[in-house]
Amino acid sequence: MIHEFKPGDYLIFQIESGYGLLRVLAIDERPGDGVWHLAAYEDLFLEPEGAETAIAGDQALNLKETHLAITNRAFESTQVSKIGEGPLEPEAVAGLEKWRSDAEARVSDRSVRLLLGLR
Repeated sequence: MIHEFKPGDYLIFQIESGYGLLRVLAIDERPGDGVWHLAAYEDLFLEPEGAETAIAGDQALNLKETHLAITNRAFESTQVSKIGEGPLEPEAVAGLEKWRSDAEARVSDRSVRLLLGLR
């Protein structure tokens, strides 16, 4: 993968006149493509500094999706920037573990924006 992101990273992405927040749960290398495992927050921010304050623990964050599995192509369709990092607690990766234990686990080729219903 050409990205320098790792599990535990917080990523910000722009939507309309604000910003959304994602968390990298894992990155699976696969021949031909990779799979990005992300958590998505429902909180939206007017500026990046608001997201930085939130991840610093000064504001409670609300998860919209505990686990999204998307292809590398889908991940690259949304420009993101790293704004922080931190250890992943067991409850943060519960959705990922559930997905990994599912024999019919699916990987989406849809962008994060589409999966979250954002434009």
